[in-house]
Amino acid sequence: MADAFVFPGQGSQTVGMGRDLAGAFVSAREVFEEIDEALGQNLSRLMFEGPDADLTLTENAQPALMAVSLAVVRVLERDGKLTIADRARFVAGHSLGEYSALAAAGSLTLVTTAHLLRTRGQAMQKAVPVSEGAMAALVGADLAQAEAIAKEAAQGEVCEAANDNAPDQVVISGARAAIERAIGIAKERGVKRAILLPVSAPFHSSLMAPAALVMEAALNDAPIMTPNVPLIANVTAAPATEPNEIRKLLVAQVTGRVRWRESVLAMKEAGVTRFVELGAGKVLAGLARRIDRDLAAASLGTPADLEAFLKTL
Repeated sequence: MADAFVFPGQGSQTVGMGRDLAGAFVSAREVFEEIDEALGQNLSRLMFEGPDADLTLTENAQPALMAVSLAVVRVLERDGKLTIADRARFVAGHSLGEYSALAAAGSLTLVTTAHLLRTRGQAMQKAVPVSEGAMAALVGADLAQAEAIAKEAAQGEVCEAANDNAPDQVVISGARAAIERAIGIAKERGVKRAILLPVSAPFHSSLMAPAALVMEAALNDAPIMTPNVPLIANVTAAPATEPNEIRKLLVAQVTGRVRWRESVLAMKEAGVTRFVELGAGKVLAGLARRIDRDLAAASLGTPADLEAFLKTL
């Protein structure tokens, strides 16, 4: 079975994530300790105990989700004797998960990834004042429908299709008033569900341009190695391995659309038959099945998940 290892993005965070991993595996606990030390923050306690309002803040959620993903990777490698390079045909991540994917593939160190995601989270939060931006999921709408709804709702404000997640799920992003108008328009047009997302900024929209400038400077200074496994990039839905190209793609990703549906289909076309989601939640495994019912998918975020998966190898 040809695997792609995929890594979740913001919105998958929950209080308690990673706690059972830390209790069951020394290797997972070491990852959390390394990230805590790198950031000078007891991030693991926030992950394990909350409060939820603090964990949801972008500057905390981004490194926290990466921490859980990389703890899973460390367990697979140390305890399961599985190497990403030997097992995965591709890696990919949804939004911030792209950084987790690069770290898993040896392109970024754990410490560098933690610092980049803290910078990214802070820059994204500062780009738009809290409550002035928003994102909404349009469930039951395809990309063309979502783009038409966003265009009608904009009325001079930013309202854009930000995440093309599945054939029937597109996320829009922009000014809060425009997003609220879009939700109303979507309901009028018979879209199955149109719901605000629990995020604190309008990610992957042109409103994030100030954050893109910050990340360009941060990434220019960051050591990036050639990944051991090709990355399927969010903004191109195509493989990337060259470090300078990866830098440019990560900058473009701040304001660019996450082409997740196309990314999954590109990996399937290249021979991938199973998507293995590493980290918190089960969002990406669910999306893989919605994109193509023939695809197998698994989510690894708990000790039980890992033990069951390792038995299949």
